[in-house]
Amino acid sequence: MRPDTPAEHTAEAERLIRTATRYPEDQEPLLLQAAAHLELADARERASALYDQLLSASPANPHLIKALQAANLWEYGHEAEARALISGIRAAAPTDPAPWEVIAEALESHDELEASHECFTEAATLLTSEDTPLTHATTALLTGRHRVRRLLALPHDDWDMVADTRHTGPIPLDELHDPKRIWALGSNDPAELRAEIARLRAELGDRRAALSRPFPVAILHWPARELSELLTSYPTLATEYPTREAHLKSVESSLRALSASGTTNLGIVTGSVPSYEAFAASEKTSPASPALLPEYATTLAARGKATPWPPTPTAPCWCTSGKPYAECHGQPAPDA
Repeated sequence: MRPDTPAEHTAEAERLIRTATRYPEDQEPLLLQAAAHLELADARERASALYDQLLSASPANPHLIKALQAANLWEYGHEAEARALISGIRAAAPTDPAPWEVIAEALESHDELEASHECFTEAATLLTSEDTPLTHATTALLTGRHRVRRLLALPHDDWDMVADTRHTGPIPLDELHDPKRIWALGSNDPAELRAEIARLRAELGDRRAALSRPFPVAILHWPARELSELLTSYPTLATEYPTREAHLKSVESSLRALSASGTTNLGIVTGSVPSYEAFAASEKTSPASPALLPEYATTLAARGKATPWPPTPTAPCWCTSGKPYAECHGQPAPDA
């Protein structure tokens, strides 16, 4: 169950901080997740301290950490410091979409719409081109830019058209980002109110998906050699993995089912027997317990070990067959 109350978010942050202490090689993604929980618990000064700790240790993603720090600082009164961090990120022009999205949304949330639009546009100019296929992250930049342009009453341009065509939600982006729709909440017309509630639900779904991006829902995949070793060492797990083929089919079908249900930010984590045994020892649980497998997958995902799913059609399939995904597990099911 996901944390809901401030106390639950604080408890989850403490758990992640303890885990980061045990696994220093995975400290960065674990402490980033802990900081996010502390922000949700309104413990923003503690979150800021975690960001400072990460920045002092030569992190792999310094621009993202600075962007998250800026957004957090601004929320509890440190506007000047936040603006300085945002200016530094813009000057550095990182090639990762994530920090751009964070700082642009921070500016937007504080009614700095012109500056937000400039950030989104700078990022789109830097990270998208005719020769570069759009990813989920760069599409999110164009979607955010579309929203801000609607708030600024700017006419559609080519990137807005791309955002429109890439949007798959039930409510069109033009409706979802309509600045006038807020007035519908004061209407006495039940039909208008129901329509607005539907729009808000769709937007809430997009927001939840955006908040969950760093921590994907992941399915556990065992390469052939690791699966053979796992089942040799722990035969009781054969009920979970009757054959290698059944395991691969289950991974793909589970991910497709999650995707069909509306779950976004899906991924695959690759298990190894030594890592699994170390995790079992840290949890004081037998590796032979099937109940430990989903916990292991979730922990790997929280440490940033997940590979996004689905791959592009021409990318190698996640199963390591060497075939393109479209010719392997990306093929439609026989009854599709």
